[in-house]
Amino acid sequence: MKIHIDNLTFKCIIGILDFERIKKQKVVINLSFEYEFSEDKFIDYSEISNLIKTTMKKEKFFLLEDAILHFESLLQNNYNINNLDIKISKPNILTNCIVSLSNK
Repeated sequence: MKIHIDNLTFKCIIGILDFERIKKQKVVINLSFEYEFSEDKFIDYSEISNLIKTTMKKEKFFLLEDAILHFESLLQNNYNINNLDIKISKPNILTNCIVSLSNK
């Protein structure tokens, strides 16, 4: 099975610029991963969504790279998942484009 979580949107502190360390900004996260499904073994996608949102708000990452590496480790160590694809976007940091970073 493959879970997709698209357009998980919230505000948090992320970035290296002075104003990014003070004012929360909008981030959009898209991720997908595969796992072995059985009736007694499944992954709760709402739990994953809440974990990502809570962690982003708590950690206040400086770099998108740091956030992605953290989530790769966190999700792969706590859930039996494969082929994690994660993309974090900062849609309002520049006026003429959406900046994103992904692990693939």
